[in-house]
Amino acid sequence: MTTPENARRTQVLRPHAEDAFAHELKALAAADDRPRPARWKLSPWAVATYLLGGTLGDGTVITPKYIGPRRIVEVAVTTLATDRALLLLGVPGTAKTWVSEHLAAAVSGDSTLLVQGTAGTPEEAIRYGWNYARLLAHGPSREALVPSPVMRAMADGMTARVEELTRIPADVQDTLITVLSEKTLPIPELGEEVQAVGGFNLIATANDRDRGVNELSSALRRRFNTVVLPLPATADAEVDIVARRVDQMGRALDLPAVPEGLEEIRRVVTVFRELREGVTGDGRTKVKTPSGTLSTAEAISVVTGGLALAAHFGDGVLRPSDVAAGILGAVVRDPAADKVVWQEYLEAVVRERDGWKDFYRACREVTV
Repeated sequence: MTTPENARRTQVLRPHAEDAFAHELKALAAADDRPRPARWKLSPWAVATYLLGGTLGDGTVITPKYIGPRRIVEVAVTTLATDRALLLLGVPGTAKTWVSEHLAAAVSGDSTLLVQGTAGTPEEAIRYGWNYARLLAHGPSREALVPSPVMRAMADGMTARVEELTRIPADVQDTLITVLSEKTLPIPELGEEVQAVGGFNLIATANDRDRGVNELSSALRRRFNTVVLPLPATADAEVDIVARRVDQMGRALDLPAVPEGLEEIRRVVTVFRELREGVTGDGRTKVKTPSGTLSTAEAISVVTGGLALAAHFGDGVLRPSDVAAGILGAVVRDPAADKVVWQEYLEAVVRERDGWKDFYRACREVTV
């Protein structure tokens, strides 16, 4: 017998976008009377509304999935409506994966046709592989072939995703050239090919800041329309992003509500922005920058960890002592150089800032 408690326990930790926001996608589809490209679940206008948020005529509130320049989303959506693939480029933590997932969910209703790029990603992950038991028993055949997410997307007119494209070895990256230019995937073992049907496209994400990246060849880069996702333009925008994502994650983890910790969220964002930009918010004091990126994604991680501490070892209210260790871990990646940067920032900025005495003491306690 399924009880509410059992249902809660078996709930997935992070539903796919098309499941988590199914009610919004359904409402948009019902209200959407604009032309839709082949096999798209929504029109380009509705896809952009899904990402940017809005209120429909029936009163349904569409929550924003991306907080940033509207034009960036419009260009990304328009690209997918053409025969050009989309490359989302940006420093770590600029929501590339998040935007990619939600674009695929809104366009195709399925964000799971995913190739995760790593240094060990093989060519088969992009093209196809084989069921070796069947291959050895009966030789090459369609039954023995194991299609990649890209091949499945081509055959069904869906949106495929390739995460961290620049992590993939260069020779494997170039497997995409024929797929993106000719819209076909040859299967020489069978003397066949898979041709892409209407609706197929591909979203890739990449960053050029981290170590271990493989530059895209000029031939492959020409097959993409590149959209650069910037860091949040203002502190208020970044606080909003962090609060929304932490609230979503917190509900899945049964953590305290975000409004109780907005002051600490703003403090974490302020610290990250000042260290990232090398100057305090008022522009009066220059500070050294650490080796890490201190991205919005890392701020979300610090606040989520702090909420977990507050929930399990505190009174449920996010306080400076809950986020201090997380900030230290995010800032001090190089134990020698970054520790000096952090200590100078603590003494020159945090110590002198009104209303930050508790935060200063908490940070000093964890900085050894």
